Amino acid sequence: MSPPPSPSADAAMGHTRKAYLGIRNMMLHNELAPGQKIAYRDLAERLGMSQTPIIQALKWLEFQQLVRHEANRGYFTAPIDLQEVAEIYEVRETLELSLLPTVIQRIDKKGLQTLRSALDAHLKASREIYLAERLKRDMAFHLTLAELSGNNVRGKILRDLFDLLYLKYSGNVLFSTSMESADADHQALFDSIAQGDLKTARRILSRHIRRVRDHVLKGLRQITNARNQAGI
Repeated sequence: MSPPPSPSADAAMGHTRKAYLGIRNMMLHNELAPGQKIAYRDLAERLGMSQTPIIQALKWLEFQQLVRHEANRGYFTAPIDLQEVAEIYEVRETLELSLLPTVIQRIDKKGLQTLRSALDAHLKASREIYLAERLKRDMAFHLTLAELSGNNVRGKILRDLFDLLYLKYSGNVLFSTSMESADADHQALFDSIAQGDLKTARRILSRHIRRVRDHVLKGLRQITNARNQAGI
């Protein structure tokens, strides 16, 4: 039987987790752009800690493919990869659509109230100026829908896909679809689920994900072209 971790080990893990969450938050708020070199000292100063937990947190993020390491050069945020983004949305569409039949079969009054709360939070955030909050509420609505299916494995995969989109490619790049269309899609999806209309729910969800994908890819192409022209 392994001995329990020492207090110093617990403290080190706590610092690493704090660094990990801090860097994630910076990525979500577009403070670390795709392809940017990550300066350990700068992150340590901004997060108020030593460089050791910063490096450990970056190793954790590298394992999740959210940053990359180059020998003798350090860590970088991942560059824009249009093919990866397209594939993520393809997997996301397949995954979310596969959960809908179970959601409609299982959902009860309490489940509808939970989904309604997630929808209301998203609608409220859509009218706020803070992009990161809108992204979080949008993600929460889709993850709530996945949780209501009772399939924990697929829900974990979906959460990982959102991490790739909202952290690796930066929120300001991604949320290029209009608030009005996102609001309408989420409302229509909720209504079709409440009515037990699987066919309509599948159509609305598929259209929604594809529309967002197209807007995202268009925005990323524009950014890539602008950087190429600027020689970045």
